[in-house]
Amino acid sequence: MATLRDIKNRIVGVKNTQKITKAMKMVAAARLRRAQENIINARPYSRKITEVLSHLMSLEKQSGNPLLQEREVKKIGLVLVTSDRGLCGSFNMNIINKTISLVNEDFADYKKNDAIELFCVGKKGFDFFKTKNYRIGNGYPGIFSSLNYETAVMLVNEYKTKFLNGDLDKVYVVYNEFKSVMQQNIIVKQLLPILPQTEHQEEKETDYIFEPDKLSIINSLLPRYLNSQMWTLLLDSYAAELGARMTAMDMATENAKELIRTLNIQYNKERQATITTEILEIVSGANALKEQ
Repeated sequence: MATLRDIKNRIVGVKNTQKITKAMKMVAAARLRRAQENIINARPYSRKITEVLSHLMSLEKQSGNPLLQEREVKKIGLVLVTSDRGLCGSFNMNIINKTISLVNEDFADYKKNDAIELFCVGKKGFDFFKTKNYRIGNGYPGIFSSLNYETAVMLVNEYKTKFLNGDLDKVYVVYNEFKSVMQQNIIVKQLLPILPQTEHQEEKETDYIFEPDKLSIINSLLPRYLNSQMWTLLLDSYAAELGARMTAMDMATENAKELIRTLNIQYNKERQATITTEILEIVSGANALKEQ
């Protein structure tokens, strides 16, 4: 049975933990505001380049660019984006479980032939899969501590090179899309070959004059399109991570508050029981003296 000192020490420990979780929630909230601003700033460029490229591709059906070419799928690359740190609820496990489901169910035949390769962006995904029976390509731990546009370009260049060299025939990305502090959606997006984005096509009948020509503009826009897509999804994932951490720390703070209340009740009960026992001992001693 716990002594009064044990209960009091536990109350002190829970209060210290509560201070930490509350501070982590505030830090996550401050970083989330900046992350949301970055997403808001990045999305217009990504949306506009998608609209322009979709419009051009609707006019020029046969561009011949290798980044657009569908071919027989023999090898698949699967990029999963997790966080570098924990304490963010089920954020990472949702991505990991979705990746496992894709590999073992949707791409089961490729896994049997060892024709699916995982690329882990973020430390948590890499740490999980490196000890499992999966083929792991490069890992990219620590990128979210100093996330920048050059990181997205570096990732795209690696996957683009593998695709163009025939090492991969399709590349998918699995990540958490930021919707709100309480909600993150798991997205599975095909990165390569590039798919026509028909939903962004401009509804205009104007016949533009393109300089130098449509094909040259398409070939110039495709790498920029890939870079913007990667950059936007990295920003989305980082904001979703901060939202998940903020929610997790808020729940941990509330749980600590409830636990402190429960421990205080237990402490008071134990203290009252101890006082009652001491009074009984005093009264019993006094009665024994009277009888003598």
